[in-house]
Amino acid sequence: MSQKLYVGNMPFSMTEDSLKALFSEHGEVESVAIITDRETGRPRGFAFVEMASGAQEAINSLNNKEVEGRTLNVNEARPRENRGGGGGGRSRW
Repeated sequence: MSQKLYVGNMPFSMTEDSLKALFSEHGEVESVAIITDRETGRPRGFAFVEMASGAQEAINSLNNKEVEGRTLNVNEARPRENRGGGGGGRSRW
């Protein structure tokens, strides 16, 4: 079973290929998704890496590791919380 990891505080210059190479040292990477800003298309500084194997080893080795001057934050991804929204809930005076 694959495990999804959250990678935060990434260098903005990091690409999906370089992130995959970094995590591949610890196991089999199934997918990499660098999250970008909807309006500008620029990276937001975090990503998700899905690993078929070696996820815990990657967390142990890469969490708090400095890469290009930034300290990575690597942990198991948590399900996204429902933040509400959708409009229509505006109060009227």
